[in-house]
Parts: sequence; C-alpha cells; structure tokens
Amino acid sequence: MARPVTLFTGQWADLSLEQLAAKVGEWEFDGLELACWGDHFDVAEALSDSSYIAGRREILERNGLNCWAIGNHLVGQAVCDPIDSRHAGVLPPEVWGDGEPEGVRQRAAERMKDTARAAAALGVEVVTGFTGSAVWHMLYSFPPNDFAEVERGYEDFAERWGPIIDVFDAEGVRFALEVHPTEIAYDFVTTRKTLAAIDHREGFGINFDPSHFEHQFLDSPAFVTEFADRIYHVHIKDSIRRLDGRSSILGGHLNFGEAGRGWDFVSPGHGDVDFEALLRALNRIGYQGPLSVEWEDSGMDRDWGAPDALAFVRASDFAPSTLAFDAAFAREGS
Repeated sequence: MARPVTLFTGQWADLSLEQLAAKVGEWEFDGLELACWGDHFDVAEALSDSSYIAGRREILERNGLNCWAIGNHLVGQAVCDPIDSRHAGVLPPEVWGDGEPEGVRQRAAERMKDTARAAAALGVEVVTGFTGSAVWHMLYSFPPNDFAEVERGYEDFAERWGPIIDVFDAEGVRFALEVHPTEIAYDFVTTRKTLAAIDHREGFGINFDPSHFEHQFLDSPAFVTEFADRIYHVHIKDSIRRLDGRSSILGGHLNFGEAGRGWDFVSPGHGDVDFEALLRALNRIGYQGPLSVEWEDSGMDRDWGAPDALAFVRASDFAPSTLAFDAAFAREGS
C-alpha cells in the first residue's frame, strides 16, 4: 500500500492554515506536516486553550487532510547554537526575550518540551526539527581545532537534549532530527556520534531528507539502511549540483537561487536525488510513515510545483514485493 504523501507547511507560513489547507486539499495531498510557526500550529496556544487543538483538527478534516507529524525546527535550532542576531529573526519573541544567549537556549529547551506535550494533545507521535550545534563553526578545522572541544560539543548536546527527550518519552512522542548541515548530526560520522552521545535513546531519531546529502556526495540509501531503526519520518526534497569549476559546494555566501551557487534545492524529480533507490531502501527497512514534501525551489512557482511534486511522489512510490520473483518456478513438494 502506498505511503501517505503530506506537505510540510514551513515554507508556506505566509498563508494562514485555512488558506493553505484549502489549496492542499484541492491538490489531493493526504495531509500536512504542521510547522510551529506562522499560524499553522502554535505550541503555547495548544497548551493554554482547550479549543485550539479541535480547531486545528477541524480545518484539516474539512479539507480531507490528516496530520502525522509537526515540525519545530526554528526553536530546536536555538537549543545548542551559539546565539546571534540571526536567531532573533526566526524565534518567537517570548523565546528570544532579551537575547542573552544562555537564556535563549534555556527558553528554547522549555519550548521544545512543550512541543512534545502539544504534539501528544494533537494526537501525533513525531516531532521533526533541528537541535542546533555548539561545534558546527569548527567544521573546517582552521584555526586548528581542539578536538576535545568538539567532544565537549557532543556532551553539551546530550546535556541539553536529554531532559527534553525525557518529556518526549513521558508523552509517548518521538523527536526526529533532520540530519542537516549546521546541526549536531549532518553526515554518517556525526550521526553515529550524536546517537552515541544520547545513549541511543528511542525517543531520539531521524527525519531523513536526501536533499541535504546530495551536495555532500553522500549515499542516501546507505544512510537509511545503516540507521534503519531511527528513521522516524521522511522529507521528500530534491537538490541539484551545478559544479562548473567556478562554483563551490560551500555556497559562496550566496542566497538560494542566486547565480553562481554550486548547488540548489529544487522541486522533487527535478534534481539529482535518486528517489527510486531511496524508496527501495525505505521498503527494505519497512518504513510505512508519510513521505512529506518539503517544497523549496527558487526557480519555480510553488502553486505549480507543489502539485507537480505530489504527482511525482505518487508515481514514484511503490510497495515492496510480497514474494520471491521466482517462486512460481518452485515445484510443489520439491
């Protein structure tokens, strides 16, 4: 049976949930992965207003949509990050507060705990998001890294996220980190280190998005296979490389969509991700959760691109075989 196809609402936060749900229902997606920004899903309101959850559900159901996950990437980013002025632009004012870095990190951690509580109230079992990282800025190792400081960064992650995952466990909800540059885990090695740092707790897993692997030249199916028991959610997003000898995988401090970038996010099916290989890997590990389109393409109209992405995913997804291909040749009793 085909997996449900949902749309992550994070890139559509300029629209109200009413407006977006009407569009997505007409396009015949199966559901929405609600972002905890814009007006799509307000964690604080979900916990303070007994009618809020019912109202969100009513909007979804009226448009023929379900919800299997919510995403709180922006607040999660602030839990471990060195805090600077960029965070003020993405955090709720009450989390940003006076901007004092440790205070921001502590308030972000408390909001992530509340996100688990709000997810449970909504009846979903997965929260996708980011963790932030105290060591991402050490990526290039110059000036030369003190690698003991890198290890302390993973300890810092575990100390900050352990109490958050305690609440997730208590609420019966799992956190799914989107393995992603700028996070504590962004490739195979750092994912292993991250899971080890948090003692492989079942409440902490992965939201897998192949677009973040493509420009790193990493093998998405191999990652899914290695971390099979931690794939709690899947984003469908594509990436295209344009490495012409004058552009870099590091981005050149150019914004997405600008000429001269070495790679860019594009609508699913229009880039370099081998989705058939990825879907075969998901079949092998028995993943039956949603395939959530995270639509980002600076060169394409989104009202054309989102339904095109839905059609691509529906045409690409397939169930695994239930029998060996040569079973018909077997002789009875042989």
